[in-house]
Amino acid sequence: MADIKGKLKNDLKNMPYIRQFLHEYFDLGKDKDNEAVTVESIRNGVEFKGTNLWILIFAIFIASLGLNVNSTAVIIGAMLISPLMGPIMGVGLAIGQNDFELLKRSLKSYLIATVFSVITATLYFSLTPLDEVQSELLARTSPTIYDVLIALCGGLAGIIALSTKEKGNVIPGVAIATALMPPLCTAGFGLATGNLYFLGAFYLYFINSVFISLATFIGVRVMHFQRKEFVDKEREKLVKKYIVIITLATMCPAIYLTYGIVKNTIYTASANNFISEELNFPDTQVIDRKISYENKEIRVVLIGNEVPATEIAAAKDNSKHYNLAGTKLIVMQGMNNEAMDIGSLKAQVMEDFYKNSEKRLLEQQNKIHELEEELKVYAAYNAVDKKIIPELKVLYPSAETIAMAKTVELSVDSTRMDTLTLVLMKFAKHPSEKEQEKITEWLKARVGAKKLKLVVE
Repeated sequence: MADIKGKLKNDLKNMPYIRQFLHEYFDLGKDKDNEAVTVESIRNGVEFKGTNLWILIFAIFIASLGLNVNSTAVIIGAMLISPLMGPIMGVGLAIGQNDFELLKRSLKSYLIATVFSVITATLYFSLTPLDEVQSELLARTSPTIYDVLIALCGGLAGIIALSTKEKGNVIPGVAIATALMPPLCTAGFGLATGNLYFLGAFYLYFINSVFISLATFIGVRVMHFQRKEFVDKEREKLVKKYIVIITLATMCPAIYLTYGIVKNTIYTASANNFISEELNFPDTQVIDRKISYENKEIRVVLIGNEVPATEIAAAKDNSKHYNLAGTKLIVMQGMNNEAMDIGSLKAQVMEDFYKNSEKRLLEQQNKIHELEEELKVYAAYNAVDKKIIPELKVLYPSAETIAMAKTVELSVDSTRMDTLTLVLMKFAKHPSEKEQEKITEWLKARVGAKKLKLVVE
C-alpha cells in the first residue's frame, strides 16, 4: 500500500512536467498567424466567378483526360490546379464562426462549382472517342471508410496549415489526398454514358466535401476563432437556428451514409478473411472473388482440383464465425464457361504476369546500368589513351608504347579490395627511378586516378 501511495505521489509530482512537455510540442497557438489574415484567405477562395471558374473548368478537362487515358500523373496535376477546396472550407469556417452570410456564399459557390464541373465532364465524355472504362474511373465509384478518414484528416491538416504564418504547400496536398476532382469527372462519365457510375461517384464527392467542412469547423473551434457578434440578439438567434438546420440537413445524410460505409467495409474485410482462411484448399486456388454487401453474397471462382461439396458446405457453415450469418456463398469451379469468368481469369493472369515481369525488368535494368557504368570506365580509358599519346611524345620522346587499364588490387592477408589503375609502358631508353616517379604523378593527374601503378619494360 505504501508503495502505491509513493508511486502516486511521484506521478503527481511529474504531472506539471508532462503538461509542460505536451503544451510545448502540441500548442497550436505557437505559430498561429493573425486570425483575420487566415479568415480573409479562406473568404477569398470561396467565390467562383471569372478566373476561378475558368481554372476549375480547365482543371476538370485535364482530370477527365487523365481518367480517360488512365494517367495518374495527369489526374494529380488537375487536382493541384483545382480551386474546389475554397467553398468547402468556407462552409466549415462559416459554421464555426456563426457567419450566415459566408455560409450562404460558400454553399452557393459550392453548388455552382459542382454543377459546372459535372457539365464540363459530361460534355467531354460525350465527345471523346475513348469510351473504355479505365481502372482510374472505376476507383472513383464507391467510397470506403478510408475515404472518410482521409477527408477528415486532410481537412484538419488544411485548416491548421492555413492558420499558421508559414502556409507551406499543405492545401495542394490536401486536394490530392481527398480527391475531389476525379469523382466529379466520373459522375460526368456516368451521365454521358448513361450508367449508374454517377450515383457512386457523386456519393464519394459528397462524403469528402462534408467531412472536409466538418474538419474545418472542428479546427476553427479548437483554435478559438472569434465568432461573429450580433447587435440584434433576435437576429443572432435566428442566424444560429438557420445554421443548425443547414448543418443537420447536411450532416444527417452524411452520418447515415458513413454508417453504411463502415458496415460495408467491415463486411468486406470479414468476407475476405473468410475466403482466405476457409476456402484455402490444397491444389486449388481462388482466382476471382466478388463480395456484395447489398445482396449479402460471396461469389468465388476456384481453379485446380475440384473441391467436394461436403468441404464447401463445412466452410459455409463456418461463415457464422466471421459475422457472415445469412450470407449466400456461391462457389464456381471447373473450366466450363458458366463457372469460369474468363475476364477475371485474364485479369488475374495479366496481373501476375505484370508483377513478375516488372520485377525481372527492374533486375535487368539494374544489371544493364552496372554494365554500362563498367563500360564507361573502359571507354574513358581508351579515350584518355588517345589524348595523352601526343602529349607523351612531347614530354617523353623515348616512350614507345603505353597500355592502361582499371583493375582491382586484392590484399592476400586481409582480403581487402582496392581500385587500381595499371599502366604498362615501354621506352627506347629505360627511365631512372626519379623519372618514373615523375611520369607516375603526371599520369595520375592526367587520368584522374587516386591510385596508379606504373610498370616499365
